[in-house]
Amino acid sequence: MTADPAKPWRGVHVATPLPLRDDLSVDYDAYAEHVRFLTEHGCDGVCPNGSLGEYQTLTDEERTRMVRTAVEASPEGHTVMPGVSAYGALESRRWIEQAAAAGADSVLLLPPNAYRADREAVVAHYRTAAAVGLPVVAYNNPYDTRVDLTPELLAELHGEGLIVAVKEFSGDVRRAYRLAELAPGLDLIVGADDVLLELGLAGAVGWISGYPNALPESCGELYRLATSGDAADLAKALPLYRDLHPLLRWDSRTEFVQAIKLSMDVVGLRGGPCRPPRTPLPPETAERVVRDTEAAVARGYR
Repeated sequence: MTADPAKPWRGVHVATPLPLRDDLSVDYDAYAEHVRFLTEHGCDGVCPNGSLGEYQTLTDEERTRMVRTAVEASPEGHTVMPGVSAYGALESRRWIEQAAAAGADSVLLLPPNAYRADREAVVAHYRTAAAVGLPVVAYNNPYDTRVDLTPELLAELHGEGLIVAVKEFSGDVRRAYRLAELAPGLDLIVGADDVLLELGLAGAVGWISGYPNALPESCGELYRLATSGDAADLAKALPLYRDLHPLLRWDSRTEFVQAIKLSMDVVGLRGGPCRPPRTPLPPETAERVVRDTEAAVARGYR
């Protein structure tokens, strides 16, 4: 699609869900099949062990095997960016070392998430991570971590050479312009599906995405149109964005894992259940997800 071999965090990387059997054990064969499906339908890479991948519920063995499975299932030229977040920097460093040994191309890392860390703790956290040597993409999700990677703090981390990009999930699209002023060499990655167009116009060079799990071709086309910088492409992107937005906005809601998995089920892919503490969607919510997914499919989106 648009990935740069020298900057493997660019392009469309799909935050992959966790395929579970009825007994809630991990189905690694199904995961490998889904990784191949995504690459065959135009995605540049995958991000296992993120929030959509329910990483907090994985054992160490499961988490390790998810990365190995993703790397083994990815064809030449497609990249793997595992989530390596943990309560402490030392644990994150071990996950980065494991990712490097498995052949991952970069990693995605939240700031410390056990408490509201101050600037010194955040910088020390990313120093520990960067010392391993894999490119680190910072993940700014102040809603869940209660730590805000502001443009000023991101510029400091980038200036020290600790991060190469940021997955921006704050929802504040104004930050893109401030970030470009303070750290022009730091790559902006769209972190929430429902601000893709806005951040694409603001100069994003990648998208760590949820809904391509269900509609990879249409989402990939939307990313291309939103980031090309061409006015004619923007005119094509707007109606596509409007049509898909009822689904894309689920990526910014608490129920995003269940919603995306349900959309996958609707289109004939392997979504399935979630592990606790996530529970099935309430019937009225599930009905809305099904209705919006079916409407997108009826319009020809794939």
